[in-house]
Amino acid sequence: MSASPAHAYESLGTGRMVVIYQTPADPAAFEDHYFNVHVPLAMRLPGLRRYEVNASRVIGIAGNAPYRAAVLYFDDLAAMRTAFDTPVGRECAADRRILAPDDRVQIILFEAAPA
Repeated sequence: MSASPAHAYESLGTGRMVVIYQTPADPAAFEDHYFNVHVPLAMRLPGLRRYEVNASRVIGIAGNAPYRAAVLYFDDLAAMRTAFDTPVGRECAADRRILAPDDRVQIILFEAAPA
């Protein structure tokens, strides 16, 4: 028996973090650090339900396409705050600043509503 769409939605939680990276000065160094350091670190965040990252080029509707995008799923915003208030969460946040300066990344937090 397959899960209904609502059930599948509920299993992911409602807290979302969308991280949008602009093109880095050194794309090869970014890719190496992102996939070998940052993603493994983020995967250790307490309460993280799912981590998605674009597998192909990101398309910007207005023509200004970002370089890479990721979506992190938590039960809710409170669970996300709790995750980033741990040693792993603080390490992950500090590593993001090494990976991409604040002017090269946009982070959006929200709670998703059922479709």
